[in-house]
Amino acid sequence: MMKQSARSRRLVKHHKRLKAGSKLNLVALMDIFTILVFFLIVNQSEVRVLQNIEKLTLPVSVAETLPVENLVITVIADTVLVQERAIWQKSADEQGLTEQENPEFISTLTTELTYQASKRTELSETEQQNGRAVTIIGDAATPYVVLKQIMAACAATGYRDISLAVEQQAKQTGGES
Repeated sequence: MMKQSARSRRLVKHHKRLKAGSKLNLVALMDIFTILVFFLIVNQSEVRVLQNIEKLTLPVSVAETLPVENLVITVIADTVLVQERAIWQKSADEQGLTEQENPEFISTLTTELTYQASKRTELSETEQQNGRAVTIIGDAATPYVVLKQIMAACAATGYRDISLAVEQQAKQTGGES
């Protein structure tokens, strides 16, 4: 049998290694995905996104307080939603949410708020002092009288910690004279 040179042995060994194919190291990939999942979980609570409704234009404000998660009442021109569920919709003969009082609308809203309050009877200390928290999202064109009726219904059912959702106005930079 003929003796192989060191170079030919090295080439044979090299070709065997290339034929075997590469192996994927799953441990390193699992570490990366675990870190990614923890990162997403930790930073998930930083984002405050209220419902995105295309028909809705929020009023502009300079308030800097971030919204907290609580009961949400959405007011659109022809519909009122509580927790994304329509509780009142204008009928063909009504004018919609107008400046006159609508007892049917107020009683429907009061009934829904009472039901939502009954779902969670345990109150924290701040909720006992300030009342249950509610956020009202209304179009900028919603008349104040309508918001006043909604706030009165909220206060009557124990939702006294009322927040109005607004779009934060951009801060002006210096340079004004």
